[in-house]
Amino acid sequence: MNPTSEEAAPAEYTIDELAAASRVPSRTIRFYQSKGALPHPQIRGRVAIYGPAHLDRLKLIASLQDRGLRIDAIRELTSRIDKGEVDVNEWLGIDAQLQVPWADDQPRTATEAELYDLAGSRRPGLLGDLLRAKLVKRHGDVYLVRSPALLQIAARLESAGIDLETATGGAEIIRKHLARTADDLATFFFKHAREAGSDDFAAAFQALRPMGIEAVRVVFGQEMERVLRKLVESGKTATLPTKTKKPKKA
Repeated sequence: MNPTSEEAAPAEYTIDELAAASRVPSRTIRFYQSKGALPHPQIRGRVAIYGPAHLDRLKLIASLQDRGLRIDAIRELTSRIDKGEVDVNEWLGIDAQLQVPWADDQPRTATEAELYDLAGSRRPGLLGDLLRAKLVKRHGDVYLVRSPALLQIAARLESAGIDLETATGGAEIIRKHLARTADDLATFFFKHAREAGSDDFAAAFQALRPMGIEAVRVVFGQEMERVLRKLVESGKTATLPTKTKKPKKA
């Protein structure tokens, strides 16, 4: 049995019906329209009529907002989608690839006992020093460890004679300069990726992740060698204190 023309016709919604189907308030739908992220409806008489494409677009907007995009960025992206310049599924795949963490280090909570285990030390005053260094933050009976990896690095440096304040100060110096490096590298990479018109940007970016981290390790190591050689050649290291053995008592 062939469907009737009414059954074959696409679904139509008033703005209130679209709001109910999408669970997006009517005022928000109008806001999206005013920003150019949602196409305007057909006007029949004095009634605005929406279709399935509007419902799909609202779902896409919600997904993009969940990924952290602002409305202006969503408008630009959806405009390129409508022009056929971007495939939405391909873009979502690239976006998912970009959001995969680079650092194998995520914030976690820890009890006092777990925090001692993480630091590898139970010396008196450790918890207070970790709090003052802002490596952890206390919430009742548990501690929020912002970066378990950096905490362990700081603890290892302390065992070698470098206090937590100096260790965390060094981490901030590294973070400040690498933040600029990351900004410059991302801008450089994306600019050349657009110009090259790469067919598989996600694969290229996936290869960049381990290579980028390895390159930072190698280049930083080379630069530290250069700086330390200059310190030795300048004679400045001669002023550093040295650990001397006390003479044995007779």
